[in-house]
Amino acid sequence: MVDESSVSDPRGEQPGRWTLVAMILCSGIVFLQSTVINVALPSLGRDLEAGLSGLQWIVDGYILTLSALLILGGSLGDRYGRRRVMIVGLVGFGVTSIACGLAPSTRWLIGARVLQGVAGALLVPGSLAIIRDVYTDREVRGEAIGQWSGWSGVVTVIGPLVGGWLVDNLSWRWIFLVSVPLIAAAVCLMLSRVPESRAEDPPERLDWLGGALVTLGLGGIAYGLIEGPVVGWSAVGVLIALVGGVTSLVLFPFVEARKDEPMVPLRLFRSRNFTGANLTTLGVYFALQGTSFFVVLYLQNVVGYSALIAGLVLAPTSLLLLVLSPVFGRLSGEHGARLFMTVGPLVCAAGLLLFTRLSPDAEFWREVLPATIVFGLGMSVTVAPLTDTVMSAVSDRYSGVAAAVNNVSSRVAGLLAVAGLGVVVSLSFRAAVATRTEDLSLSPPASEAIEEVEREPTGAFDVAELPPRAEEAVLSSYTVAFHRAMSVCAAMAAIGGGMAALMVRDQKSRREVESRLR
Repeated sequence: MVDESSVSDPRGEQPGRWTLVAMILCSGIVFLQSTVINVALPSLGRDLEAGLSGLQWIVDGYILTLSALLILGGSLGDRYGRRRVMIVGLVGFGVTSIACGLAPSTRWLIGARVLQGVAGALLVPGSLAIIRDVYTDREVRGEAIGQWSGWSGVVTVIGPLVGGWLVDNLSWRWIFLVSVPLIAAAVCLMLSRVPESRAEDPPERLDWLGGALVTLGLGGIAYGLIEGPVVGWSAVGVLIALVGGVTSLVLFPFVEARKDEPMVPLRLFRSRNFTGANLTTLGVYFALQGTSFFVVLYLQNVVGYSALIAGLVLAPTSLLLLVLSPVFGRLSGEHGARLFMTVGPLVCAAGLLLFTRLSPDAEFWREVLPATIVFGLGMSVTVAPLTDTVMSAVSDRYSGVAAAVNNVSSRVAGLLAVAGLGVVVSLSFRAAVATRTEDLSLSPPASEAIEEVEREPTGAFDVAELPPRAEEAVLSSYTVAFHRAMSVCAAMAAIGGGMAALMVRDQKSRREVESRLR
């Protein structure tokens, strides 16, 4: 529900336009910090002496709290006003971004990233809910969501380009500080141009127990997957984290079913479209986050790209999202989303399989660029129809929660991608490098260097300490591990497309939605 008293513009301008700009900026800031970090990982890893597990926590600490608290953030907006809650989130995001930029150690940076995720959880669900309130026509809303998706995608990849330049010419610390002026601009727009919006019948009580279970569940699983390869899978802390995480997530639906005002109303999942779209989101965004993390690491540490050039690699994806997302959003509104949500992930999978052709001598124009273009085309076909399906599958009362659930799906997918693919990369690399170096006669310094690389398989090592054959063995081992990670990403994207084909049905009317949710 929009507060109509705040919608009118004294200069006669269309309020929806400025609302859309503000929502793109707010969500773009959050998405920016999800991806810009990737180009800085090798640099900050060397500066702060962070190994693979440290780098994973710098990425996943942010995603963890963002994922776990998004639904609570959506509920807060529904109850107290989405614009108000988003402004609080913007201020918190600015403070924590400064804290990240000033971090003196890995632990400090991880802690600041965790708090940054908390602030981000107040921003994203409100942005989609406000767009839905302002754009009431289905077809126009589909195009608006397409523009939101396209520009948000552009922000996430323009960020790495700027971030790459900052890392190469100044310091990785500036990738966080650059968000501050964007946040200031967003606050000004929110205060002057965005109408207040809230649910017509918001919950009287917030579901703190549900939020705690989600946080413990995701945190436990992430800890186990990240630390298991480092300290051993039989370590007490790893076992407790994994068992506790799985138990918390299993308990979550039972706790929610007993509550009068649950954080996630389970009735939402009666909608095939809502459930199917979120399953598709898990597959596609697992592939997206896994690709963003490991492609950039591989290109910088193995192929030898600079941070700026590595950031440029995903630029075609952003351009395709910018140009094509509004088109496919409009087509989805006219013809239904199922076809686009099925074909798009399969095209993504084809692009990811092209990444398995990369080698330490990979050529950008012949090997890297084609993979990026095909992957970007698949994302462009998928994102806007997927998002519109989620928002159209629920009644107005649950729009904020629906947006939050879908964002949780995408963030959880990213969390599991970084943590889970880290296991794949670590195990694959260690097995490959052991096989390739067992017959080599290495000097004690070279043997020690190989052992260090095996302990912290980030791809960053001093080649001067390795003889040529050992260097070749290490590079080929990283390549094997990278190819396996990309194959897993391709499989997850294809599974996402399969979920859409099986579950999503082209929706004919709002009356269908209302009748299913009564």
